[in-house]
Amino acid sequence: MNSTTPIAITHLGLCTPIGQTPQAVLDNLVAGNIDGMQWRDDLLFERSVLVGQIPFELPQIPKQLAQFDTRNNQLALLIAQQIESSVKQAKQDYGSQRVGIVIGTSTSGISTGEQALSVHQSQGEFPQDYDYAKQELGDTSQFLQAYLDLTGPCYTVSTACSSSAKVFASATRLINADVCDMVIVGGVDTLCQLTLNGFHSLESISSGHCQPFSQNRDGINIGEGGALFILEKVAAAPEAIVLSGFGESSDAHHISAPHPEGRGAIAAMQAALTMAGLSPSQIDYLNLHGTATPKNDAMESRAVQQVFGKNLPACSSTKPLTGHTLGAAGAIEAAFCYLLLSDYNRQQYLPPQVWDNQRDTNDPNLPLVGSATQTKIRHVMSNSFAFGGSNASLILSRKLCAAESQLANDPQGINQDV
Repeated sequence: MNSTTPIAITHLGLCTPIGQTPQAVLDNLVAGNIDGMQWRDDLLFERSVLVGQIPFELPQIPKQLAQFDTRNNQLALLIAQQIESSVKQAKQDYGSQRVGIVIGTSTSGISTGEQALSVHQSQGEFPQDYDYAKQELGDTSQFLQAYLDLTGPCYTVSTACSSSAKVFASATRLINADVCDMVIVGGVDTLCQLTLNGFHSLESISSGHCQPFSQNRDGINIGEGGALFILEKVAAAPEAIVLSGFGESSDAHHISAPHPEGRGAIAAMQAALTMAGLSPSQIDYLNLHGTATPKNDAMESRAVQQVFGKNLPACSSTKPLTGHTLGAAGAIEAAFCYLLLSDYNRQQYLPPQVWDNQRDTNDPNLPLVGSATQTKIRHVMSNSFAFGGSNASLILSRKLCAAESQLANDPQGINQDV
């Protein structure tokens, strides 16, 4: 990252199974509220399944954009409305051609295709309004560009579960290359049968609530949700929360299993620390990928221990609260980290690990957060590890204002005027 142009995260929109406003999401996050997890009997072909489900009514797609009418885009619309006024101002300040969009997803409008296929199976033909383009991976980013009336770069990143973490790196490159002054990044994924049954065929779906890092873990819960961020040069917001570092790697060990020693994960975390100019001891909280599958958790715990050594930060997986939101997970968990650093979290609580407290003694012992834990929070890391060994780690930091910087450099107040 070019040190002269650090990237500020100036606005956030989100919708998750635990809330759709920053304060509600933060409150449920630090309380370890699992009410967003619901049983469904219409997603798996063989049994009921526990999923993270959006409990809010979604807005209708405007008639002039009917070609984008999918549930995934309805969710994207709900989130986009939260940042719309800021985008409008940016178009005036920069011009619509200088505002980019980079979105991560793995489902797009697949559920719309599933519904159309069901009609075809029962009636012998597809619905008249069915358009295959609605389930293409680029559909959501194109919808957002059309809805927000932007003309800058617009594309989708789809690298499975690291998709919407990698968009932060893409946006940084666009800004530092002077292609964009502002980039909207994030991820949106919604529940569909294809992903649920695909993971079930891999024997990776939990029989109940997922248990990351437990000796009793038996797989993931799938969830849905999304988050959108506005990224700009830090000069636009001198006391902003900043993207201080990111790391990307691809170990390509196996199409669905991570490298057992976490070589790619280690490389991603180390690259993020190097870019941020931070030592492992300066990370105050680590949002673990923590899917609760046996191989992923074993790999991640070893990789984290390798990177942090004796300086292991407080850490937790938040997937028991929302389910694994797949292509949107990187953005949603980055949003959680953003909220931990924000003024909404004045008491500086951390998200607890919600699980059965039965550690797997075969894996390194991580300092998982208990309930009602408070600590200083200035630098946080979030991990996202995907199929095919596509890995990404993000570091978000709270940029201190002048008074805080002086206090940090002179905690005893020796050099302060009286």
